Amino acid sequence: QVQLLESGGGLVQPGGSLRLSCAASGNIFSINTMSWYRRRPGKERELVAGITSDGRTNSANSVKGRFTISRDNAKNTVYLQMNSLKPEDTAVYYCNFFDYGARQNYWGQGTQVTVSS
Repeated sequence: QVQLLESGGGLVQPGGSLRLSCAASGNIFSINTMSWYRRRPGKERELVAGITSDGRTNSANSVKGRFTISRDNAKNTVYLQMNSLKPEDTAVYYCNFFDYGARQNYWGQGTQVTVSS
């Protein structure tokens, strides 16, 4: 089992920044992917960005150039630096951990990000 603890959400004005963190603990297989998803009001959950344990990243076109995903393998923690936030970034953001050993997906509880003036 893997537990995920998210932090860093909140209310921010358009153009502002926030950094989300997600710390994984438990039985962590060394080969994994950590990702951020979001569910915007009235929409399906979507991938925001992901990063593998060897540092390869991908991100949604809607956040390229504004959001940066990174990780600290020593701390089993993934970060999402969100800059130039827009009202349409308002969503519940979920941390995801995919364990390639057990082929198992784990989800965090979600953290609310609200972009509003």
